[in-house]
Amino acid sequence: MSDVRKFFVDENNVGIRVDKFLSAQMPDFSRSEIQKFDIKRLNGGAVKLSEKTKLGDEFVVNVLEKKSDIARDNISSDFDLEVLYEDDDIIVINKPRGIVMYPSAGNKTGTLVQNLLAHTHLSALGGETRPGVVHRLDKDTSGVMVFAKSDVAYRALVKMFSAHDLTRKYIAFVWGVPTWGGADITGNIARSSRNRQKMSMVKSGGKPAHTIVNVADVWTKNNISLFRCTLLTGRTHQIRVHLSSHGFPVLCDPLYGREKSHVGSVKDPELLNFLKNHDGQMLHAEVLEFVHPTTGEKMHFKSRMPDDMMELKEILDNE
Repeated sequence: MSDVRKFFVDENNVGIRVDKFLSAQMPDFSRSEIQKFDIKRLNGGAVKLSEKTKLGDEFVVNVLEKKSDIARDNISSDFDLEVLYEDDDIIVINKPRGIVMYPSAGNKTGTLVQNLLAHTHLSALGGETRPGVVHRLDKDTSGVMVFAKSDVAYRALVKMFSAHDLTRKYIAFVWGVPTWGGADITGNIARSSRNRQKMSMVKSGGKPAHTIVNVADVWTKNNISLFRCTLLTGRTHQIRVHLSSHGFPVLCDPLYGREKSHVGSVKDPELLNFLKNHDGQMLHAEVLEFVHPTTGEKMHFKSRMPDDMMELKEILDNE
């Protein structure tokens, strides 16, 4: 299917760049999106988007429907989908731990996106393998996520996340008991030069990152705390990197947790068994607040602590 639109240049639109003219005529699309459309003059002449419009120009724009390359055969409900909210524009879900976000070379099936597509449609603007995706959580991080179903919602949500114009709060079990009740952590984050799978804090370069941390609970005997973290930026592995760099690595984190040095000091057999046999960092996206991209309504979502984190808390409380 295609969407063909025609636009005529009158005396009020003479002498401006063609891409700017078309952007004004199609406000639902960004200029970068318009540049990918099939654009011709009515008489079939070639069009350069950088050229200036002339009186009487008439442009024919063929807006091709974007399609995901995820084959319908690969769409499946491999796990129960916990939907917190859904309408025509967005869907908010509680992501399970251990689930990959979208298909990639090593994960062709069983992803969150494929499970969502088995339930509903998603905006194709996210790309061929990432329809509807406006933010991400690591495979082993659970919690609240929003996906775009409509193109209008996709564009609005991307702007919100880019401008950090929303609230994201996480809970994390960490090694260490701080002497403070709260902390304001800043520090640029870049990909590690030693291990491309890891991120690290750097003194120069990288991207600015800002995390506010509050202590929710402590278990001094086991040298473990529960932190609530508010993201003011959204860098890859931000919370895990910031906490680890400041001496409070997330429990069961295979990249930044330094588990061996901590687990060796654990005496309680039940806690030791949990830590040795659990996969995935004890990090959960608990709260997501944003303005609805089409209605303007203030949206607030809070997801319960997952079962494995509840189990860990019960073990610690019973110590």
